[in-house]
Amino acid sequence: MLKNAARFVAAFLFSVTAFAQSAETAPTVPTKNFVTVGERAAILYDAPSVRGGKTFIIQRGTPLETLVKLGQWTKVRDVEGAIGWVENSVLSDRRHVLVSATFAEVRSGPSATASLVFEAQRSVLLEVTGAAMEGWLAVRHRDGQAGFVRVTQVWGE
Repeated sequence: MLKNAARFVAAFLFSVTAFAQSAETAPTVPTKNFVTVGERAAILYDAPSVRGGKTFIIQRGTPLETLVKLGQWTKVRDVEGAIGWVENSVLSDRRHVLVSATFAEVRSGPSATASLVFEAQRSVLLEVTGAAMEGWLAVRHRDGQAGFVRVTQVWGE
């Protein structure tokens, strides 16, 4: 009986060690990567080809989540969850986010106590002007007003 118990403990320790090692080498979940539609509207296709079906037109400045890159095409997801393909040539290095909250408060600094610059309604497009820091993102409205918005109140970052 003692011999069987020792085998059980050895097998248990081996499996725990193997699990711990696999957890250390397991792939991590990739962070979301976003792109923005450039200066002209983009066509969303159902396949990575201009011969594919045209699903709809995406307005310029719209942020899209990158799912897959394949040659001259990128498979993307929009804020509503629609998935399709866009040509890489219509994408821009300029970054934008969409307000996802009912109202997003844009403040003069990256703090809830900073003065309120303006409020943006859901679906308003904001240009990203700096990197996210401590839950805040530097943005500018197309009218020129600029400030910081909570990352949780926008989509595309």
